[in-house]
Amino acid sequence: SMASPALLMRVVASAYSVAEKAATIVRNVMSGGDLGIVEKAGPNDLQTKADRLVQMSICASLARKFPKVTIIGEEELPTDDVTEDLIEDGHCEEILKKPCPAQYTGIKEEELVIWVDPLDGTKEYTEGLLDHVTVLIGIAYGGKAIAGVINQPYYNYEAGANAVLGRTIWGVLGMGAFGFQLTEVPAGKHIVITTRSHSNALVNECISALNPDHVIRVGGAGNKIIQLIEGKASAYVFASPGCKKWDTCAPEAILHAVGGKITDIHGNSFQYNKEVKHMNSAGVLATLRNYDYYASRIPNTVKETLVP
Repeated sequence: SMASPALLMRVVASAYSVAEKAATIVRNVMSGGDLGIVEKAGPNDLQTKADRLVQMSICASLARKFPKVTIIGEEELPTDDVTEDLIEDGHCEEILKKPCPAQYTGIKEEELVIWVDPLDGTKEYTEGLLDHVTVLIGIAYGGKAIAGVINQPYYNYEAGANAVLGRTIWGVLGMGAFGFQLTEVPAGKHIVITTRSHSNALVNECISALNPDHVIRVGGAGNKIIQLIEGKASAYVFASPGCKKWDTCAPEAILHAVGGKITDIHGNSFQYNKEVKHMNSAGVLATLRNYDYYASRIPNTVKETLVP
């Protein structure tokens, strides 16, 4: 008989189904009409009923199956009153069938940290910019993002009434990433993607130093990484401290699985062990290809302002 799948593959397979459940919750809250919006630190830092329900669903579902894994979610929430209808017990069979990369076959539950952003792009969600929204489940081992799941609940939402909504992208380092068509920006084109709602002088100074052909301003870190791997943008640049570990963990794993690179603005890689501070205080620079081209053009004034 076949050996049972390695823990990592079981976690990813479960996270896939958990993310699909999350997407259903996101869509149901929106169609129900009452978003239950509360401000956290201000008008650009919102939480909705979808953020709350999705985080409870993801964390409780994964904790039930993998009780010794550390799970860190964006929202401060009680974990004890999760109703049974929020629990997702399924897993993706197709993922379980794939062999685990050799370097990860011996991982134990207590060595994994899962970083969860239940709804990345909350502000855009409240404003109806639904294609910006993602659900992020990132899996870290030894402080490194090694696997990730990104669900886009509203993928295809502009394709008409009969369109199938949503998709799930997933990846594992050493294996690759799936659920999308890897595409590169045409050679010589420099398209920079950046924040929509958290812009400031430093963010803009950094972008103009890159002399891009085009700048795209959208919400959500997950969404921006998808734009990189689908060839809509060549660099994701955010010269500001607003990004957190749960924003970057899943996208990083998927980007790195297809040969891309993400760092802070100084070129330092992100750490994802459970003791690490949550804020990515030195910004973000990510590319699918040509990382050095963009890294070499980040102004020193920007680097001096953003302290890791």
